[in-house]
Amino acid sequence: MTDNNGLDPEFLRTIGGQRVLVRSDLNVPLDGTTITDDGRIRASVPTIRALAEAGARVVVTAHLGRPKGEPDPAYSLGPVAVRLAELLGAPVAFATDTVGASAQEVVAALGDGQVALLENVRFNAGETSKDDAERGAFADQLAGLADAFVSDGFGVVHRKQASVYDVAQRLPHTMGALVAAEIDVLRRLTDDPARPYAVVLGGSKVSDKLGVIDNLLGKADKLLIGGGMVFTFLKADGLEVGKSLLEEDQLDTVRAYRARAAELGVEILVPTDIVVADSFGDEASARVVPATEIPADALGLDIGPESAAAFAAALADARTVFWNGPMGVFEQLAFAEGTRAVAKALTAIDGLSVVGGGDSAAAVRTLGFDEAAFGHISTGGGASLEYLEGKDLPGITVLED
Repeated sequence: MTDNNGLDPEFLRTIGGQRVLVRSDLNVPLDGTTITDDGRIRASVPTIRALAEAGARVVVTAHLGRPKGEPDPAYSLGPVAVRLAELLGAPVAFATDTVGASAQEVVAALGDGQVALLENVRFNAGETSKDDAERGAFADQLAGLADAFVSDGFGVVHRKQASVYDVAQRLPHTMGALVAAEIDVLRRLTDDPARPYAVVLGGSKVSDKLGVIDNLLGKADKLLIGGGMVFTFLKADGLEVGKSLLEEDQLDTVRAYRARAAELGVEILVPTDIVVADSFGDEASARVVPATEIPADALGLDIGPESAAAFAAALADARTVFWNGPMGVFEQLAFAEGTRAVAKALTAIDGLSVVGGGDSAAAVRTLGFDEAAFGHISTGGGASLEYLEGKDLPGITVLED
């Protein structure tokens, strides 16, 4: 049982004065030392605050980027500690290592209700090691800093890593508010969703979404395809796609999905017009062409206005929508309108609208939408996709013992 902040109330009643290790997802984009999108930090605050208010000595661990298992200043969580303190409205002590002298000293100095952040957990090779013994040895050190564990980094629960999986085997544990909310939403997408149910998929590669398409073809009523992956669909239909992103090895797979969708009565929508350019970059000259007439020397970088309107219309009566992947290169103004149209359509849904993390969540914020206008914005694109593929998530299954 959980209360309305998503944390087990019995757990909260027992942690006063205890050291609680929280695995958060603080993997935010940085421009030097400047955080360019603090969405994941803000999403982590409710659990950290609830634990602190319950009198716990909160020890936060997280990763940033992909360092090579050793300290790298470019991936330091130092700027994150500053922003976390601002959002909490309270000091956050920062340890300059993961489990070494600084971590031990910082944790030992914590008082009830105080918060510390350890340095990037991926500065230790044991975090991501495929060797159970190496990973377990690091987990032993992390567990030695705490009396209990809270898993609140949804963006990493699909990873069998020391701070996600192995630590939970060594300490009393529970889900954080963020993870509980994410799992609740994903269950609503897969267990008897309100209909009509539409799934919007974009991003660069069909291969990244194969498992999702395969699993959701039997659940969704409509599948809308945009982004770079659409060109594999168009090529599978026999169309010219020019220099656009294409996965030749997925053409037969796409044709099989088409056939299966027809058998199941699932509508697959692909764009009828495309925004193309001769090159990729800020200086590119964009123009709209029919999807049947993509020039051989051009590349597609967004769905066109006719398609954007058609996608919005297709979503208008949906009661459940899951969206993962932008419709185009939204970071460039000339190729952002398809993504903007889909985002706007989701804000008008009379039901559950879910933005599936990753680039989709970044697009919502970059394009200036009010996050409150969506039913849910996930913090974990990869974890969301694997759940929707029907895969077990190690960081979730380990909490269910």
